[in-house]
Amino acid sequence: MIAYTDSTEGITPAQLVGFFVGWPDPPSPETHLKLLLSSDHVVLALDDQTGDIIGFITALSDGILAAYIPLLEVLPLYQGQGIGSELMRRMLEKLRGLYAIDLICDPALQLFYHRFGMQPYSGMILRNPGRQSGSA
Repeated sequence: MIAYTDSTEGITPAQLVGFFVGWPDPPSPETHLKLLLSSDHVVLALDDQTGDIIGFITALSDGILAAYIPLLEVLPLYQGQGIGSELMRRMLEKLRGLYAIDLICDPALQLFYHRFGMQPYSGMILRNPGRQSGSA
């Protein structure tokens, strides 16, 4: 069974192994924990049999008009079970009432986000590949 929580209390780096699949220089579990703790909003999916975190979504917000969802990920073993959809639904509920909720995704993922009322839009990005791991 899958449980969902917005609490990061008691989370350890050991519970965050296996995320960021395919990233050339992924954040370590320790850095992953720091980004969860530093986010304005977090929803975690846990396997209640093992206690492992199997998915997460984060948001950054001014709390007045806008929010940005930078990360949504589910461990490969748990994909295809609706966990990502539930994480997204729960995050959008937290952000309900804001004027703008933005995210950047690859074109292949646009249909997933469209199901939540999101629309394609153009934007600008700046990436620093040497900082992908989040290490100093």
